Amino acid sequence: MDLFVSNSDPVLRMRSCTYFPRYGFGVFGILPLLLKKRVTAEDYGVMGLRYGSEWLSTGVTVMPFAIKDQLPRSAWLVSKLGRLTFGVQYEPQYGSEDEMKYKNKLNWSCAIGYGVGSGCPLTPSFTFGLELAKSSQFIASFYQHAVVQRRVKNPFEESEVVGITNYIDFGFELQTRMDDAKISNNIPDSTIQLAASWQANKNFLLKGKLGPLSSSLAVAVKSWWKPSFTFSISANRDRISGTTAYGLGLRIENLREASYQRADPNFVMLTPNKEHLAEGTVWKIGNRPMLEADVNAGNFDRLPKELRPQGRIL
Repeated sequence: MDLFVSNSDPVLRMRSCTYFPRYGFGVFGILPLLLKKRVTAEDYGVMGLRYGSEWLSTGVTVMPFAIKDQLPRSAWLVSKLGRLTFGVQYEPQYGSEDEMKYKNKLNWSCAIGYGVGSGCPLTPSFTFGLELAKSSQFIASFYQHAVVQRRVKNPFEESEVVGITNYIDFGFELQTRMDDAKISNNIPDSTIQLAASWQANKNFLLKGKLGPLSSSLAVAVKSWWKPSFTFSISANRDRISGTTAYGLGLRIENLREASYQRADPNFVMLTPNKEHLAEGTVWKIGNRPMLEADVNAGNFDRLPKELRPQGRIL
């Protein structure tokens, strides 16, 4: 469950979800608690149901107070075959009330992606994707996930904990229009966006995005208590309107085996590392929750579910 508040369009929004790993089903909901004015059925809340397995993911979202032509709000089907992932999405946003909206090509989107890596956050990976959105926009994107383990003294950990694991993510997106629709002179036909994130340690995360239409920056701080709390603050600059929006977020997670996997100083690093050891410093053995041999052998039993490779759920 998490709470979100923003000043751009004053709103207090709550999101919550429940997942049943044994059956592969999940239920989620988005409920605007405080809203200046409720105009559409979406302003009264959205609920969804999804199913996920090793090679298939499908789901649907509905609005409980929607009128007939607004059902469903969206539906999707995604499948995975080896390193290839492909999917299709239906969103009935275009068309009149009298026509069957599923026949309108603007309500359909499709995408295909190619990824290399185990899908586990502890190992590097990259993903390349191509998307045809609403039959009018072509989007190409690239995402790189890097892991750097450093044998440095962590002032935020206990003395027996050795090393810090940094996660660095970088991505870009190129979007271009394929139709002849007239758009504002301030919006170019083709745009490119860059994004990056840096997780310095288990408690601090910094994310940013830069583009010709908007730029954003977010900072998140996480506690590893039970339940765990995540507090975030964000800012978004709209270059078209010249306005800046700010947001606050609070998330609560109740995970049975919440833990943060750290670097192991007495074994070969999973990735090339940067050592900054002062001369004469003697390191203790420390906690060794994950070894490279475990990764190569596929032994992830000691990892919490959120850090295991996503091979069994898409």
